[in-house]
Amino acid sequence: MSLSAKAAEHPRLHLLPQTNQLKGLMTIIRDTNTPRGDFVFYSDRVIRLLVEEGLNYLPVVPKEVTTPMGATFQGVAFEGRICGVSIMRAGESMEQGLRDVCTSVRIGKVLIQRDERTAQPKLYYSKLPKDIADRWVLLLDPMLATGGSAIKCIEVLLEAGVKEECILFVNLICAPEGALMMLEKFSKLQIITAEIDEGIDEQKFILPGLGDFGDRYFGTED
Repeated sequence: MSLSAKAAEHPRLHLLPQTNQLKGLMTIIRDTNTPRGDFVFYSDRVIRLLVEEGLNYLPVVPKEVTTPMGATFQGVAFEGRICGVSIMRAGESMEQGLRDVCTSVRIGKVLIQRDERTAQPKLYYSKLPKDIADRWVLLLDPMLATGGSAIKCIEVLLEAGVKEECILFVNLICAPEGALMMLEKFSKLQIITAEIDEGIDEQKFILPGLGDFGDRYFGTED
């Protein structure tokens, strides 16, 4: 069994329904010839789908309401509060998608970069909601390669008091190596992603991938 197939079968890795619509959107944003405006527009559509899917894993309680017809409806209401945390810089591209779905949502930021001396992920900046320990966290980062930065960010969240089972990692494209490493290290973490790629190359880039998401989204390509 390939690594991508193994990742796809993991019970805590949740793929968006692999519809023709999703495949069409992903084809556009993967295309190296796609103009930046289209890249942003279609990426935002996928991000919105991912956020909606992520909300499915929040706890709910039964709730009865009365409709305008005077009838009762047995529904549910979300239990608990949420916030977002974006892994800078590419993760910031997903913030608006979260705000579009959850108005006035609080969003924290974490900057993690590789230490050139040790080659290990290093925390450079963290600004989180004061009550984050009492919230569900949607951790936002569009690309997951080796998982080093995401793992370091989750460690930051755990140190801030966030419960591991309350972290949902929301991601556009993941390499199976990084996804499986994260799921092995954190036994209660859940990942929501649009597609699982074949793997990573010798330079740790995702294949087939889509290039540098942050550069393409924010228009800072060379």
